[in-house]
Amino acid sequence: MTHAPQLIPAAVPLASVQGTLALDLDPRRDPPPVPTGRAGFADRAEPSGADVIPIDRHRRRELERWAWRYSQAAVEIVGGDRPVSQLLRWTTREVYDDLTRRAQLVARAGGHRPGEAQVQPVRPVVAGVHSCFVGADVAEVSVHVRYGRRSRALAARFVQLDGRWQCNALEFA
Repeated sequence: MTHAPQLIPAAVPLASVQGTLALDLDPRRDPPPVPTGRAGFADRAEPSGADVIPIDRHRRRELERWAWRYSQAAVEIVGGDRPVSQLLRWTTREVYDDLTRRAQLVARAGGHRPGEAQVQPVRPVVAGVHSCFVGADVAEVSVHVRYGRRSRALAARFVQLDGRWQCNALEFA
């Protein structure tokens, strides 16, 4: 009885872009281009570069302070330290249901009930908030959260309704 020879696959060269995210591992050698004129909003009073519409500094700071408090409450809710009902007024039904589901999953894994105080051994702390206004009453926010020496990120979308901000999208990463 003869055995068929096994083929050895050819070596594949290592590329600088790997994985499903296609991250380019080669360092940049030139600085990014600086936009100028009206198209790049370089002449605005508040240099953000990320806004779709120009926004004044006071309004940005007001939103970012509010988003900071909202995000801190959201991570404490998911961790089990706050009841989800504390954000009922400032969330859409979908976001409220998602926070409830996440809090229940974490509570089940930790063997406690959601909303009990002092559940997390390491308290989450919002370390930074960055906003981008995509409309006069619509802003998208990225949030950096520290869990001790670890970090997580949140992305949120807020819409201003009747003079108050409401979260209509919230993603944890």
